[in-house]
Amino acid sequence: MLALGSCEHADSEFAMPLSLAGVYPPVATPFKDNEDVDYEHLHQNMLKWNQIPFRGYVVQGSNGEYCSLSAEERVEVVCAVKRDLPAGKILIAGSSCEGTRQTIEMTANMVNAGADVVLVLPPSYFKSSMTAAAMQKHFVAVADASPVPVLLYNMPANTGLDIPVEVCVSCAGHPNIIGLKDSGGDITRIASIISQTRGKGFEVLAGSAGFMYPGLCCGAVGGVCALANMAGAECCEMVELFNAGKHAEARGLSERLIGANAAVTRKFGVPALKLAMEWRGYHGGRTRAPLLSLTDAQVNELRRDMENSGLLPHAKL
Repeated sequence: MLALGSCEHADSEFAMPLSLAGVYPPVATPFKDNEDVDYEHLHQNMLKWNQIPFRGYVVQGSNGEYCSLSAEERVEVVCAVKRDLPAGKILIAGSSCEGTRQTIEMTANMVNAGADVVLVLPPSYFKSSMTAAAMQKHFVAVADASPVPVLLYNMPANTGLDIPVEVCVSCAGHPNIIGLKDSGGDITRIASIISQTRGKGFEVLAGSAGFMYPGLCCGAVGGVCALANMAGAECCEMVELFNAGKHAEARGLSERLIGANAAVTRKFGVPALKLAMEWRGYHGGRTRAPLLSLTDAQVNELRRDMENSGLLPHAKL
């Protein structure tokens, strides 16, 4: 195992079956101008996020730029979030690596850092060999070895792979695989997985605010939304309205946020998310290479998307 810095992790409070229901920001990692992790600004963000009724936090996922961090940095960022984690909140840590053995090792390190759940992508470098059987064997091996529950992570835009529905359904039978974060946005697929895993203790989280409302209608229990980094209150309000049966209001809020959500996900990605965070009073900071900053034209378009969604006031002419 890597000789990583120690970070105390008390025995998990989740001895009983764990429900993931709620909203989670996939925490963006702030960097200094020299691209070092900016732990002080991460701390300041956490103090603000802790005022929002999130169910917990997802750390070291795609929006955390985990693939650009060293193994030691990945674990230390989780430790930093753990230090600011309020009681009762769930800490989900990304432990994905390209090898099964490395993922198991990283999972153990994330648990030592304080993770209550680990988030695991399918390895994607050898795409042509990542058959349904290969994916399932990987997930089961990680779940067998993990001391905490495993959440599958479907992110086809980045991995080029869609975890087959049958793999999700089969993995739902594993006692240590408790759900799926699906960022693909295919509502038919999400509905099929939910239908086929109902009653198995397997929960689905929508991987974007853009389809969280329709996901909830299909039986998803919440969402892991990039937009929640800078519009967490609005994302939580959407779920609260849905749970209260106020569907017209929930749908209206969802529709209002579509443009902003698209801008910080599929259109401009992490650089836009970090800039929008700055505009909303958080510390986004720069991205780490190889990601580039937005062009002036992209900044202007992002600003319009934020204004049209009501997340920023319209500029005075």
